[in-house]
Amino acid sequence: MTKAELVSKIAEKAGLTKADSEKALNAFLSAVEETLVSEGKLTLTGFGTFAVEERKERTGRNPRTGEEIKIPACKVVKFRPGKLLKEAVK
Repeated sequence: MTKAELVSKIAEKAGLTKADSEKALNAFLSAVEETLVSEGKLTLTGFGTFAVEERKERTGRNPRTGEEIKIPACKVVKFRPGKLLKEAVK
């Protein structure tokens, strides 16, 4: 599903215009981003938890040459689904 398709689905389910739905979705995404940057964790009960985790530096291989390369440490966002989402997907 693309962002445009999600905006259409939100508009349909909430009875909003597509413009209002897009504003709401953009506001939600912005709020999630700000929360993860400042606090590092966001829990939406029943849906899941977004958390920022540190990934250590590690050694990898260039698939073309087989040469070893260093992959630097970085922060990544991980998502752990909640109970209701897990059950809905089954």
